[in-house]
Amino acid sequence: MKIVVIGGAGLIGSKTVGILRQGGHEIIAASRKSGIDAVTGRGLKETLAGAAVVIDLANSPSFEDKAVMAFFETSGRNLLAAEEAAGVRHHVALSIVGTDRTPDNGYFRAKLVQEKLIAASGIPYTIIRATQFMEFLGTIAAASADGNVVRLSPGLFQPIAADDVAAIVADVALAPPRNGIIDIADPERAPFNEIIARYLKAVDDPREVVRDPKARYWGGLVEEHSLVSLGEARLGRIGLDEWLRRSRAGS
Repeated sequence: MKIVVIGGAGLIGSKTVGILRQGGHEIIAASRKSGIDAVTGRGLKETLAGAAVVIDLANSPSFEDKAVMAFFETSGRNLLAAEEAAGVRHHVALSIVGTDRTPDNGYFRAKLVQEKLIAASGIPYTIIRATQFMEFLGTIAAASADGNVVRLSPGLFQPIAADDVAAIVADVALAPPRNGIIDIADPERAPFNEIIARYLKAVDDPREVVRDPKARYWGGLVEEHSLVSLGEARLGRIGLDEWLRRSRAGS
């Protein structure tokens, strides 16, 4: 089966491509570097010819509100139009848990627009909403730092390992379309500030984590359940402690 992975060179994309290739499928790892650009439409027609499944893992190069909205709207429209012309039978897209519950977060607003484009396209689809990736815990700490203090909300957090995300994305791509949304997350959830504190301690970072209910996350306020799955979710297998152990072993 021919499967095209948009964003196939990224963190999740490269892992997903590897899993699917092991299964013997014909996989196209599409990226701007490989000459395939969903924003301009360059290379889409040729790449999607004969594809049964398209997995959209592309991410905006800018998190600025207008830029990220333009990216997901434009790439979404171009990709879905090309898929319709090619007769693609399953569109899989990676989105974010809570994207419909944090309207003051510009990135979340853009992902929600992308989801609506997919649902209205008429192409059979599955949207996978994931919690934040464990691999970005360091980036989050840096973005929330004020000198030697890291201010974070006590709202619940449930980050998932990229290896688990990729495994689930690959599995979903080979299954029949849901024509709906599934949530994926780590089995463990804890206050945001506590998880980042555990991460910093594990990497021997001396910065102090301060509990701050007014702290923003990429521009949005974090309520108790803003960033965790509220209903049934498919859970990963790599817990935070195990991921930290593997990260230390590989560093």
